[in-house]
Amino acid sequence: MRVIVVGAGVVGTMHAWHAVSRGHEVVQIERESEARGASLRNFGQIWISGRAGGEELETALRARELWEEIGARVPGLGFRACGSLTPLRTAHEVAVAEAAVARPDAAARGYKLLTADEARAVNPALRGAFTAALWCERDAAVEPRTAQLALKQELLASGRYTYLGGREVREVVGAASVRDDHGDLHTGDAVILATGAWLGGLVRELAGPDLPVRRVRLQMMQTDPLGEPLTTSVADADSFRYYPAYRGEALDALNAGQAQDPVAAEHRMQLLMVQRRDGGLTIGDTHEYEHPFAFDTVEEPYEHLTRVVEAFLGRPLPRIRHRWAGVYAQCTDTARVVHRQQVRDGVWLVTGPGGRGMTCSPAIAETTADQLGW
Repeated sequence: MRVIVVGAGVVGTMHAWHAVSRGHEVVQIERESEARGASLRNFGQIWISGRAGGEELETALRARELWEEIGARVPGLGFRACGSLTPLRTAHEVAVAEAAVARPDAAARGYKLLTADEARAVNPALRGAFTAALWCERDAAVEPRTAQLALKQELLASGRYTYLGGREVREVVGAASVRDDHGDLHTGDAVILATGAWLGGLVRELAGPDLPVRRVRLQMMQTDPLGEPLTTSVADADSFRYYPAYRGEALDALNAGQAQDPVAAEHRMQLLMVQRRDGGLTIGDTHEYEHPFAFDTVEEPYEHLTRVVEAFLGRPLPRIRHRWAGVYAQCTDTARVVHRQQVRDGVWLVTGPGGRGMTCSPAIAETTADQLGW
């Protein structure tokens, strides 16, 4: 088969990966010279811990296996099975963690409730004040700013892969064929539109005005090297408020009895933090849903995150060297892992994984390949 993949973010690149791995020829088309969207602007976390039970968790766990397999072949991914810790300070937070550890699928996630001393044995950089921590052994991380480039180099080495950057696909022509803004026609047996947060133009024309996908904006930052290993990813208990795995009576009691910091509440914030291979920390994030999005970044969320991180580390944060905003696409039906829709003969739109994109993309693409009989 000949597969045309439109979009070079992690979802599109994983579709290219599965097609090439199954012996097919792939042409991947990207409107930028290289991908510059959410796939590069995220944490690089393979985040199992907060996923909803059932299909979402199964998808994430399968993706975790695939990331590890691909990481063994492509060292440039920077895959590491680091796990995550969520330090806990209050009885309400501990109760949510206890409920998580009691879930039937807790073992599959690698959940364990640790004392503060046990948590510091796992991650000695956490010298601040907390009483316990939720450990999730199955969480992992990759390097988001280099992952697509590393995958691309491996795909190019196959001899069955062509990359066309700086080209925007403008129209679908017949079955499984697209024309780009250079006027070139690309014909295949299947077209995958993995356009990320680009939901206008051709995507709107093909999918219609009722596409059940919205755009979400976030803010993040990255520091100079910490000067010591942060051996796990780190979250704060505000993350309990945003991930479906923690829903239940204990979370209801947390929400009722422990008010969220006003800045965190206003910006729908949680702390997620992971160390990059250069030693710097990627820290976030906020959530903005209402359009039009602001064009500037706001300082108060960064100040809030700095306070939270410094309290956990028990030391000042290194200098902030990057701040940025990003936009990703999320299914409005958040129970769905991704929106997958046949929009023309031989043409499928795959978008809207939300904050699950980096985590679940290998398994999302594998499912597409299986369903299309590649």
